[in-house]
Amino acid sequence: MSMIIDLNNFASGAVAEKFNIELQKVLENIADPNTDSKKARKVTLVVTLKPNDKRNLANVSVEAKSSIAPPQPIGADLLIDMDKNGRVTGAELKSGIPGQMYVDDNGEVLDDKGRMAEEEKPKATDGKVVNFK
Repeated sequence: MSMIIDLNNFASGAVAEKFNIELQKVLENIADPNTDSKKARKVTLVVTLKPNDKRNLANVSVEAKSSIAPPQPIGADLLIDMDKNGRVTGAELKSGIPGQMYVDDNGEVLDDKGRMAEEEKPKATDGKVVNFK
């Protein structure tokens, strides 16, 4: 004689509910663009049966677990320099190339660390007019 347990109805539907909760977590993780799309995810149901001494009754515990993909690491470049006191400092490289200036989304000219660039002062002249003809 074999017994068939319907997991949809077992424990008043709580087993199916626990499974669906973990499945939803996995689906949300798959949809998250910050995770690795190729990494496998899992939903696991652990059913533990603990029989009594007469072996005519078993206490059943059902645990639902999910294994999801962690967020992908975020990369950045760090400029390493020294300040005027000789201490090592670090700042995120914003321009893409050390020493290069760039224009941000607002049209501001910034240095490689994302700070407002200093305006270039005109070079001192001796007061003579230069004729370029």
